[in-house]
Amino acid sequence: MTLQPGGIISWILVGLIAGWLAGKLTKNSRGLAGNLILGLIGAFVGGFIFGLLGIQGNAGFLGSIVVATIGSVILIWLSQFLVSKR
Repeated sequence: MTLQPGGIISWILVGLIAGWLAGKLTKNSRGLAGNLILGLIGAFVGGFIFGLLGIQGNAGFLGSIVVATIGSVILIWLSQFLVSKR
């Protein structure tokens, strides 16, 4: 895998947007830094889940945001579930 000059900036932008969207969808905001981290980790989780389902391909910037947002929402729900069990 090679990184293009705008690659890391794109990852950060996708992470910010996905984290923000996930926070709005679940009504659970974690601040700018928390949303960025959540969105970046959510992108990996979403990509992994979509890969397991056999859904792969190059969906572009918008598709990356959708996948990362879905992964972020799953992370939020999982964290809420684990915290409620304590």
